[in-house]
Amino acid sequence: MVSKKNILFTLGRPFSPIYGWAMKVRAACYQKEILPSSRMAVPVISVGNLTMGGTGKTPLVRYLAELLQERGLRPAIISRGYGGTTKNRFNVVSDGRQIFLQADEAGDEPRLLAELLPGVPVLTGIVRTLPCRHAIQELGCNVLILDDGFQHLKVQRDINLVLFHGDELAGNSRIFPGGDLRESVSALQRATAFVLTNITPENQERNQRFCELLQQRFPGRPVFLTSTCTQTFRRQGDNTPLSATELPTPLHGFCGIGKPATFRRDLSRLGLQLSGFSSFRDHQPYSATLLARISNKAEQQGAQGLVTTEKDLVKIGSSPLSLPLFALQLQVQSQLELNTLILDHLGLHS
Repeated sequence: MVSKKNILFTLGRPFSPIYGWAMKVRAACYQKEILPSSRMAVPVISVGNLTMGGTGKTPLVRYLAELLQERGLRPAIISRGYGGTTKNRFNVVSDGRQIFLQADEAGDEPRLLAELLPGVPVLTGIVRTLPCRHAIQELGCNVLILDDGFQHLKVQRDINLVLFHGDELAGNSRIFPGGDLRESVSALQRATAFVLTNITPENQERNQRFCELLQQRFPGRPVFLTSTCTQTFRRQGDNTPLSATELPTPLHGFCGIGKPATFRRDLSRLGLQLSGFSSFRDHQPYSATLLARISNKAEQQGAQGLVTTEKDLVKIGSSPLSLPLFALQLQVQSQLELNTLILDHLGLHS
C-alpha cells in the first residue's frame, strides 16, 4: 500500500531541484557574508538534522546540557519553539529556576526540556540571535545549545552536530518536496560530526554501512552511533521512576511524535502488553475531547492504563483521565568519545 507521504513526495519530485537550488544559494549567501550571521560571545553547539521529522534531537540536547552542567558550565537551550502560540520576539520558557510557559505557549519540546533540566535556561524565538543574546547578557549563560539549528545559519556555531535516525537514515535521499531531505547532501560539509541515533540490534548492520559511507564522503568528520536507555516510566503528576513490571497490564499506547513506530518498538522491547496503539501527527495537541476518545477506546479494549512519551505527557499536563497515564523516559546512553569531542572543542579536556 502506497503511503500518503510517498504520494506527496511523488507529486513534489519535479520541484525538488528548485528547492535544493534555493537552499544552496541561501547557504552560499551566508558563507560569503551577503546575508549577515552573528558570532555569539560564548561557544555555540548546534544539534540538527538534514532530514525531515524526528531524529532524537531532544534526548541528545538533554544529554549535552547535563554534560556541560557537570563540567561547571551554565548552558542554555535555544529553540525555535515550533508549535508554540506566543508571539513575542523571544520567550524565556525557563530561567533555570522557574518555568514560565506552558507547552501550548512554548512548544512541547522546549517545555519538556525545561522540566527535565533544572538549572538550565530554555528560550525560544524565530530569530534566534535574540534569545541567544538574552541568555548570555541577562541569564549569565556561558555556552549555548541550538536545538534544531543546522539550517538556522544566522547564528554561527562552534560545533555542528547532524543527527540521523537509525531506522530511516537519509530516507529516500531526495530533497523536499520530493523527499525527506531539507537540503542537498553537500550541505553536510558544514557538519563537525554525525550522530546516528536509536541504534538497535535490528538496524546495527545497516547503520554501520551508513557510517562507513559518511566517513568516505566526508573524511575527518567523526560518526557516533548512539542508543537510548528506555528502562523507566513516570506516572502523570509524579516523577518517581517506575519499572515496566510496576505498570498495570495491558496498556493502550499512544503518541504524537515524528517516529511513532520507534516508540511502539521500545514498548515491545520492554515487554509491555498492549491492548492497542494510537498514533497522531507530530506535535499533536491534546484536547479534552481527544483524551476522552483515547481513554474510551482503551477501556473498550480492556486496557488498565495508558502509556505515552514524555513529549506527549508535557502537553497533556494534569488533564484528568479515566485511566492512569504513564510516560516512557528516554535518555541517551553515555558516549565517552562524543563527550571528548564536545569538551575538547570547548577547551575542557575530558
